[in-house]
Amino acid sequence: MVMPQQSDIEIPLLQVLIDLGGQGRPKDVYPLVTKKFPELTREDLEEVMVSGVNKWTNRIQWVRQKLIDNGDMYSPQRGIWAITEQGRLRIQSPQENRPAPLNLVELYDNYEDDFKSQLLDRLHELTPRQFEEFAKKFLQIYGFVSVNVTNIGPDGGIDGYGKLKLGLATMNVAFQCKRWQGNVGRKEIQQFRGAIQGNYEQGIFFTTSDFTQNAKGISIQKGAVPIILMNGTGIVDIMIEKGLGVEKKPLYLFYEKVQDFLDE
Repeated sequence: MVMPQQSDIEIPLLQVLIDLGGQGRPKDVYPLVTKKFPELTREDLEEVMVSGVNKWTNRIQWVRQKLIDNGDMYSPQRGIWAITEQGRLRIQSPQENRPAPLNLVELYDNYEDDFKSQLLDRLHELTPRQFEEFAKKFLQIYGFVSVNVTNIGPDGGIDGYGKLKLGLATMNVAFQCKRWQGNVGRKEIQQFRGAIQGNYEQGIFFTTSDFTQNAKGISIQKGAVPIILMNGTGIVDIMIEKGLGVEKKPLYLFYEKVQDFLDE
């Protein structure tokens, strides 16, 4: 069967968090959300992507990120999902839960959400090396030059570097990539900053997941190399904006297909 639309998962996910007392760990949330969709088959629940990531739990994670962006959820600490007061009000409002007739705007929004989910799935399917090569192309479309991927190997501190022209000046920039499911924390940002301090004027940290609040809090610090944080949703939004791996049909306002990010 076709998996539920992301918009169909939002209310059940928020309701599960309320049932758990307002917050819970992903391992407790997943099975309770799944129970809200009895039509899912065993094959649906066991389907995995090339990378080995479970497609159903990955879709729930994507919905969770959307709810965080909308202010309905937050992460009080690493590994904990929680509902906000806004999320509670959304559950309590009959208008929010009442089925409404489908319209073109809603159909387009659902299509866009699903397409973004496909892009994020593809990012998860890349090998670590392919994700680094993708980051190189990502920076090149933003005008970076002399972009190179290093051969240091995993956890070497710097996955690549390049230059960005700012008027008459040139800024040396290094980047690191983490194709993770869990959020990147403060420790990883500190280690990356330590690896580039003194040699680069800026760092860019790419991840397919997201960053903890502590990580976000130290990304820009006085007297330290600034670290630009690029999470999965931000990467996907820019891919669509810049046409990286995406073909569009403006006449119909629909995205046509997902391309291979690494094709020349």
